[in-house]
Amino acid sequence: MRVLIPSALHDYTHAPWVEAQGETLGALLDDLDRQFPGLRFRMVDEQGHIRRHMRCFIGGVQIFALSHPLATADEVLIVQALSGG
Repeated sequence: MRVLIPSALHDYTHAPWVEAQGETLGALLDDLDRQFPGLRFRMVDEQGHIRRHMRCFIGGVQIFALSHPLATADEVLIVQALSGG
């Protein structure tokens, strides 16, 4: 499935859109990490939760659980929140 990668993580993927597979969001992130080592750590903390500054959207709905099931036709949008002053 197609996955939109935020520009802050393009150092890993060298592209805004990549292809990945997985039956769940967590499995998709594992596949992305196999293809682009280190990417998952930037998105998931040591407790296995999506980091506070990262957002994942599937079908326009924000997903919080790595156990969320995915369909092969899904398009996953990964967005990084901006902060600063």
